[in-house]
Amino acid sequence: MCAKMAFTHQPGTAMECLSIPITLTKESAIDSDGRELLKCGFKIGGGIDQDFRKSPQGYTDNGIYVTEVHDGSPASRSGLRIHDKILQCNGYDFTMVTHKKAVDYIKKHKILNLLVARRGVTST
Repeated sequence: MCAKMAFTHQPGTAMECLSIPITLTKESAIDSDGRELLKCGFKIGGGIDQDFRKSPQGYTDNGIYVTEVHDGSPASRSGLRIHDKILQCNGYDFTMVTHKKAVDYIKKHKILNLLVARRGVTST
């Protein structure tokens, strides 16, 4: 029941669920202009401003989901997986954010302490 709730819950409502803690430390890289970039190695989809019914992944709510994880990246090494639902990032509630707000928040921090729900793992 919990895993189902984690992927169909209404934003802002309480949810009983086990969460998986993931700590991701971004890697430094230098762009073509010589500026330092912090790479995390994953992409997200969703947000309260998105229509989940148009999601190519078939998500059933407006949560923030991991849609891509690059092999060998900090995200991959930390254990983040495609289709993980990000519930929190550094204590910030990700169940009621727009897509842009989530992207901006992820970009601004070198270390991401994530709590994720994962289908089939987050239920007891």
